[in-house]
Amino acid sequence: MKVLLLTAPSVLEFTDMEAPLPGPGEVRIRVAACGICGSDVHGLNGSTGRRIPPLVMGHEAAGIVESVGGGVVDLPIGTRVALDSTAFCGSCDHCRAGRENLCSSRQVLGVSCGQYRRHGCFAEFVVVPRRIVYPIPDQLDFVAAALLEPLTIALHAVHLADVGPTTRSAVVVGAGPIGLACVASLRAYGVPRIAAVDLDEGRLSQARSLGATETFLAGDDAGAQAAKWGTSTPDTDGADVVFEAVGASAPVRTAIEAATRGGTVVLVGNVSQLIEMPLQLVVTRQLRLQGSCSSAGSYPEAIRLVAEGRVDLSCFVSKVAPLSEGVDWFHRLHDREQGLVKVVLKP
Repeated sequence: MKVLLLTAPSVLEFTDMEAPLPGPGEVRIRVAACGICGSDVHGLNGSTGRRIPPLVMGHEAAGIVESVGGGVVDLPIGTRVALDSTAFCGSCDHCRAGRENLCSSRQVLGVSCGQYRRHGCFAEFVVVPRRIVYPIPDQLDFVAAALLEPLTIALHAVHLADVGPTTRSAVVVGAGPIGLACVASLRAYGVPRIAAVDLDEGRLSQARSLGATETFLAGDDAGAQAAKWGTSTPDTDGADVVFEAVGASAPVRTAIEAATRGGTVVLVGNVSQLIEMPLQLVVTRQLRLQGSCSSAGSYPEAIRLVAEGRVDLSCFVSKVAPLSEGVDWFHRLHDREQGLVKVVLKP
């Protein structure tokens, strides 16, 4: 089969690899579409330690069931499906509690971190456990289905923040794909006032199209501006909930500054391993800092929201290209080409 293979740090090759065969409880998927995630781009040079060559990356995927292993009786050949990015065991304490994203045997498609190597979906075929495969409706095209994965990341963050009818204002710091998905999720949950913060006016425009009611250019005073905007009652002095979708010192500070006393800041971004944080603001304002890792149980909801037309992430797909052109598109994303947000590759 044809694959996009990371052979050395920052070196991608479009090459051949033997197609995998499904074992018991597994499914082989003919990949129809796979999005390039920011974590793939950031991990390309080896700095994150989670893309150790040789590796087929890619975890935002959808396709067609091509064959199944022993024991898989409920997924007919030809079924159109989307894939969770996390392969979990289903039996550990975390999985039984609905925290499969924290599974004791957790592996992520397209990740090699030393503890394991699991080839991903920048390939014609991928083999995955049946439990992470979700049938999709016929009206959902494969590009949209590949975007379900980042949507589930956003939905999981929204769940962790306890967003509901009493949430009056929310701020999203970082308007990349995950941040934009957070904006769309917040709108779907009926949050009346949603602000987005980013360095790029084009991405802020996309945030507005997905439901942001206000936008701010990132900078030293962005947190204060967002806090003033997010204040909704005499007893608040910032937004009820803030989502940080970058993972670096400056945007984390912006997120903390934007939150009201007693508010929640959900940390979704994961670019930097270490950051500086305004600890005194967190302590004296009694902020809740909530980490959000991957997703857990959000796929059925994501599929329903997209199928019902309540969330449409297609606006931030900048390019759909064949897998054979993947090397070029990876480098263009790495170089932060103006106007590029999400690229989806089709084997």
